Amino acid sequence: MPQLTVEEVDHIALLARLNLSDEEKARYAHQLSAILDYAAQLASIDVEQIPPTATVLSAHNVMRPVDEAGCSISREDALRNAPRTDGASFEVQATFTDTD
Repeated sequence: MPQLTVEEVDHIALLARLNLSDEEKARYAHQLSAILDYAAQLASIDVEQIPPTATVLSAHNVMRPVDEAGCSISREDALRNAPRTDGASFEVQATFTDTD
């Protein structure tokens, strides 16, 4: 693939709203060209015989025995040391207020 020109990098920078120095434009022309060359190499690989996959890892359950549901503390115990409650849940200061 041919090397990107500084003018092409300048156009890309304009589209991205980037203000690049002349040195940066020259450096990015080289770097972007290398990225595009690598993408072209990947595109040329024949993958017809490879079935589509969602993951290359084998699927297995990641739950540990300690992650299984079990007994928990009662609501009364959970609310016992709360600064404010309504008897059934924690009360906290409102973050958003109605501005009507």
